[in-house]
Amino acid sequence: MEQACCKEVSNAELVVLWTSGDREVALKMVFMYVFNARTRGWWGDIRLIVWGPSSKLLAEDEEIRDYMSKIIESGIRVEACKACSDSYGVSGDLEEIGIDVKYMGEPFTEILKSGMKVLAL
Repeated sequence: MEQACCKEVSNAELVVLWTSGDREVALKMVFMYVFNARTRGWWGDIRLIVWGPSSKLLAEDEEIRDYMSKIIESGIRVEACKACSDSYGVSGDLEEIGIDVKYMGEPFTEILKSGMKVLAL
């Protein structure tokens, strides 16, 4: 008997809300999952939203920035909350690595109302 798996949702969009400023959460959960999910085709589209303390970690940690570049190159759409990144003074740093920095309150509300799959870490 064939196991039910990701084939049924492979064309669906996953939104990952990354809020943690914890380096290990970034490397061992958020980045590992989104990169593998993208490169192995587990989801049709993946959107990673950088929100809160994660924006500061991303701007300050070279290994995290390098991994983020790899994530962006894989085709994952990455956005950051401008209000958050402005509060840490890192909006320009995030834009330099290819992240779309914008106010996310309204877009995230629309994501939630749409019924998309959201994973918050």
